[in-house]
Amino acid sequence: MKKVLVIGGTTFDSIVYLDKLPQGQPQTLFASSPLNETLGSTGAGKALNLTKLGIDTTLHSVIGDDEYGHKIIRKLKDAGVNFEYDFDPLGTERHVNLLDPLGQRISIFVTQGSAQPALDLERLEKLIMECDIVVLNIISYTKQLIKLIEKHQKPIWTDLHDYNLENQYHQPYIEAANYIFVSSDNLPEYHETMLQWMSQGKELIVCTHGSGGATALTKTGEWIELPIISDYKFKDANGAGDSFFSGFLYAYLNGKSIIDCMKYATILGGLCISSYELAHEKLSAELVEPVSYTHLTLPTIA
Repeated sequence: MKKVLVIGGTTFDSIVYLDKLPQGQPQTLFASSPLNETLGSTGAGKALNLTKLGIDTTLHSVIGDDEYGHKIIRKLKDAGVNFEYDFDPLGTERHVNLLDPLGQRISIFVTQGSAQPALDLERLEKLIMECDIVVLNIISYTKQLIKLIEKHQKPIWTDLHDYNLENQYHQPYIEAANYIFVSSDNLPEYHETMLQWMSQGKELIVCTHGSGGATALTKTGEWIELPIISDYKFKDANGAGDSFFSGFLYAYLNGKSIIDCMKYATILGGLCISSYELAHEKLSAELVEPVSYTHLTLPTIA
């Protein structure tokens, strides 16, 4: 099995569940469920999912040498994640996420990390050399590692989340990546954007649409559309995109077709929204095999 290096993305978050998100005027709000204080962010989500699925995964991130940073270390260690980290003098990044029953979110960045913290580049280069695939998350400090990854000719997978065309922050990741995942939340003309990126020599592009399913564009020009599985009972959408990404990558590493990769991604996304954690508590390779889901209506591809 190939080795995956996930770079960037650990926070310690407070999740507040509301019946309705605030609409701009001063108001007093009451949570609809108990406060959930837990590990967060895109790197942690991907590493947790991949590790539970049995993929040889290492996560590198930047944390503070503080209470929250050490909570992150303990949680990842308890989950069996191989976690490498550098300390940020600004401390551990923390968010407060407000979530409504539809999965809509307002994220408040309580603290932010350094854009270019000091890194142990010798150790990072060794991790890059030892891996087969780099998952490069759009965390500021990871930009300085792009040339190092390209030096060792490692394929780059990136997740642009709710990218929009006006935001130039993502451009270095778009240029470097071989495999791109993105949400259509801010991309109404996502087909045109996917075609443009594919013309730049990408291997694969996947665009997710929340409850609207997902679209993939392959290097051969094939378009694949897949709806969600509606049977999952919704609890919390936090981390669903990272779970989707991880399900796809897991299947890809196991030699599945792109259509099957989309199915695995859809299953993991559904599992995530039925849990309050970044990766479903019972997630395993055995659990996600399609044969285990005969009671669900799996999408049929024409």
